[in-house]
Amino acid sequence: MFFPYRDDNPIDSRPYVTIGLIALNILIYLFVSVGGSDTYRFAVINYGLIPAELTHFHNFYPSTAVPPIANLVTALFMHGSFMHLAGNMWFLWIFGDNVEDRLGHFRYLVFYILAGIAASLLHVALFSESIAPVIGASGAISGVLGAYAVLYPNARIRTFVFIFIYLDFIKVPAVLFIGIWIIFQVASGLFSLGHGGSGGVAWFAHVGGFLFGVYALRFFIGKKVLFCQGE
Repeated sequence: MFFPYRDDNPIDSRPYVTIGLIALNILIYLFVSVGGSDTYRFAVINYGLIPAELTHFHNFYPSTAVPPIANLVTALFMHGSFMHLAGNMWFLWIFGDNVEDRLGHFRYLVFYILAGIAASLLHVALFSESIAPVIGASGAISGVLGAYAVLYPNARIRTFVFIFIYLDFIKVPAVLFIGIWIIFQVASGLFSLGHGGSGGVAWFAHVGGFLFGVYALRFFIGKKVLFCQGE
């Protein structure tokens, strides 16, 4: 098991959007959690992304809070558990500030939302008739990781490593850390397909967000300066 706890990559501006996204996700989670199971169910059905509703553009559940296409955005701010929220926000905190610093606040926000939409669309394409709601910021954050790997491939990620009883803290290049991460997402997704479903995790949404982050970044930052970072 490996888990990042910080990166050695300074920034020149305060990451207002990253901080705001983290705060908004936490506030929404707390609001839904305080309401209990009924509020949670209502929120997930109303604001989670249900692939079959999007492909048929029809609300199957008695829910009319927003049209299915709007759930491509609202689902990005819903989380199923505290650990789901904590893991996503931790990765966003570590990797989001540098990408925001590079893109600028507004372009970063647009990039984040579009990455989340692209992530969800890949999941919908593969599970078009599923009625299981998809929630979480993972797809958007996967886009941030993809952008980070391109912009800062040599940045050092301080990583907690635990293998059985072996514990250590190491520094690894961002391209290696994120490369291992995306390989795990792809492998998990293929394994889940082989067993008839997504296994409760939208693995291919992570892949879709990551691919968007890698390939769409040039439209946000300019090709000439795309690969000059990463000290």
